[in-house]
Amino acid sequence: MKFTLAWLRDHLDTEATLNEIAETLTDLGLEVEEISNPADKLQGFTIGKVLTADKHPDADKLKVCQVLTDEGEKQIICGAPNAREGITVVIASPGTYVPGIDTTIGVGKIRGVESFGMMCSEREMELSDEHEGIIELPSGEVGQAFTDWLAQNDPAKVDPVIEIAITPNRPDALGVRGIARDLAARGLGTMKPTQTFEIKGDSPCPIGVTIDDDTRENGCELFAGRLIRGVQNGPSPQWLQDRLRAIGLRPISALVDVTNFFTFDRNRPLHVFDADKVQGNLRVHRAQGGEVMTGLDEKEYTFDAGQVVISDDNGIESVAGIMGGLATGCTGETVNVFLEAAVWDRVQIAMTGRALKINSDARYRNERGIDPAFNMEAIELATQMILDLCGGSATEVTTAGAVPDLARAYRLDPARVQSLVGMDIPADTQRATLEALGFRLEGDMAWVPSWRPDVQGEADLVEEVARIASLTRLEGKPMPRARMGVPRPILSDMQKREQAARRTTAALGYNECVSYSFIDRGAARLFGGGDEATMLENPISSEMSHMRPDLLPGLLQAAARNQARGHSDMALFEVGPAFHGGEPGEQHLQVAGLLVGRTGPRDVHGADRVVDLFDAKADAEAVLSALGAPSKTQIMRDGPDWWHPGRHGVVRLGPKKQLAVFGELHPRVLAALDVKGPAVAFTVWPTEIPQARRKATTRPALELRDLQAVERDFAFVVDRDVEALALVNAAAGADKGLIDSVHVFDEFVGDSLGEGKKSIALTVRLQPTEKTLKEADIEAVGAKVIEKVQNATGGVLRG
Repeated sequence: MKFTLAWLRDHLDTEATLNEIAETLTDLGLEVEEISNPADKLQGFTIGKVLTADKHPDADKLKVCQVLTDEGEKQIICGAPNAREGITVVIASPGTYVPGIDTTIGVGKIRGVESFGMMCSEREMELSDEHEGIIELPSGEVGQAFTDWLAQNDPAKVDPVIEIAITPNRPDALGVRGIARDLAARGLGTMKPTQTFEIKGDSPCPIGVTIDDDTRENGCELFAGRLIRGVQNGPSPQWLQDRLRAIGLRPISALVDVTNFFTFDRNRPLHVFDADKVQGNLRVHRAQGGEVMTGLDEKEYTFDAGQVVISDDNGIESVAGIMGGLATGCTGETVNVFLEAAVWDRVQIAMTGRALKINSDARYRNERGIDPAFNMEAIELATQMILDLCGGSATEVTTAGAVPDLARAYRLDPARVQSLVGMDIPADTQRATLEALGFRLEGDMAWVPSWRPDVQGEADLVEEVARIASLTRLEGKPMPRARMGVPRPILSDMQKREQAARRTTAALGYNECVSYSFIDRGAARLFGGGDEATMLENPISSEMSHMRPDLLPGLLQAAARNQARGHSDMALFEVGPAFHGGEPGEQHLQVAGLLVGRTGPRDVHGADRVVDLFDAKADAEAVLSALGAPSKTQIMRDGPDWWHPGRHGVVRLGPKKQLAVFGELHPRVLAALDVKGPAVAFTVWPTEIPQARRKATTRPALELRDLQAVERDFAFVVDRDVEALALVNAAAGADKGLIDSVHVFDEFVGDSLGEGKKSIALTVRLQPTEKTLKEADIEAVGAKVIEKVQNATGGVLRG
């Protein structure tokens, strides 16, 4: 929304400076995006007087002028035909930047004669396109700043233009008067009264208007118009042209310029038809579909069924509330004009405008909301302006429909300002603020003005009071403590675990990713999801159709994008929810890490290598340790099918307590997601880790064993398809109190063991806690180990 400072002062009586107005607008929520002050680029220009103008000795079209300036008498060479003795001119002294020619003036020689400046034309100063000669001023003192002279004699040339950003909920600020109302409510001036007119027509309007029944409810609630006969549609007056040009509009003709003026002055789009081109009456209705109209922009538009249009007996003549048709547009020959003002359905305007791809000032305002109660007053004001500028005589106003009743009132509770905003504003000040904004107060009920569709409840009244009072007055205050003493921790145990997981994984060298919770169906199915329960009803794209069942798809897709850009080695992780259903609560927290490529850059020592599952295992164990998981766990190989069947492990506390999974990802998954392997990963479920029994903030005491540990070796002959992990798990479960660790130290395959057999050797470490182990104790534990392994794997002790 653009407007000039002078335009604002037509509605607001204020002595505030431009900077004060700009700062206040931003504070009120009408953010100032840009201020264009024409005077800024004219600061260096001054007024001078030509004392003499003699012919150049070496050029027929040049003159050597002696000019009296603020720095004394100077010689300036000029080629303008009107350069002569006695005229008052605008001087650019050496060092002055001339915007029209993008040049900084310097001292120079022209055909051998020195010139100490320049006398300027209007185009050279970007005041207009006039360049037939230099500027001749009718008045002005030598040395006076040219900007000061313009401010006194032609203020439109130095009228600052302010551009503000309008949020969708403030259509009232799309008119200059609405902006002035906010400033007046803040106390930056007082509102000037508006003129009102009631023009009595000399006859009934010969052009009738109707609204179809199916269009009244969600199309057009009110359509009003009148015929104005005998107008002279010439150029609009200079003041009106200056205002339209200042905000970026091109003056067209008096009739069209009047409608554009009200669009920006009062947020009231209007339209004028050339009445002599209208056949019969006007009808507001919905298009059948397939009709074609040429708009004022000379483009053809084909309508879809249901779009609201205005037609005469010949067919469609206007896109309702958006753009008029070329066939009935006003030209310089227009003598009789039909002026229209209507109230349109905002949703209908937006849908039609998007479908036809028309962006107009009328659409911009009608789809956000105009003041329906101002409709009849607007047609009277516009009629009077047309009569003043173009002459003619007006008929009576013809209408169809009725002004919609938007009256509503909400209770004003002064105490809610304190509870909702935290500002202490007296009740009288609150009432005065709302009245200044146009609200009507009856007791404690505030009636909302018709131009404020955004006010829909008591909280909105509080917002208006706080906005005008300025939210910059808010003072930061500490929240009161619920109880005395040291406050309790704010973070829950799970939040602390999530924080620890992030820090630990980042410390391991991983880079954190934050990916969308939505993935495509194909990727979801690779990880056990993609069903109807997790499908989005209205996805923003086909690649975000399902809730993610796991964090790994997002990490793999990120890895694929990085590989496509030449980054082959990476370590990525993410902490977030995955979803096993579509209902609230059907989600679980995960910590996932992904390693792709090699462990580091290549070097001459060959220290780098391809990542393997033991890298993922070590990192998973580090995260589990940071989250407080027990050190004694079992590792199984019953993970889901997106893991490599023989190169992964599931960390368990029991048959049903799964803490983590690590290993290589299945080649099928990598190929489907276009990831070039090798790729290993881990996933940790923090919620599955048991809570620590001791919740003290200090570390527990260091436990050192003063009893000698004992190690015993066992070699078992088992079938070749038996996993070593099965033996380790079985041996570790023989006596959980004494057995500290079990690990494999040898594997032998040979014909001496028998066909299809192999030997696996284990070291079992026993750590007593109460007394030194005797031989009998050690033998008893050894017997349990042998029994457990035999029962679990069918293995026998190797002789």
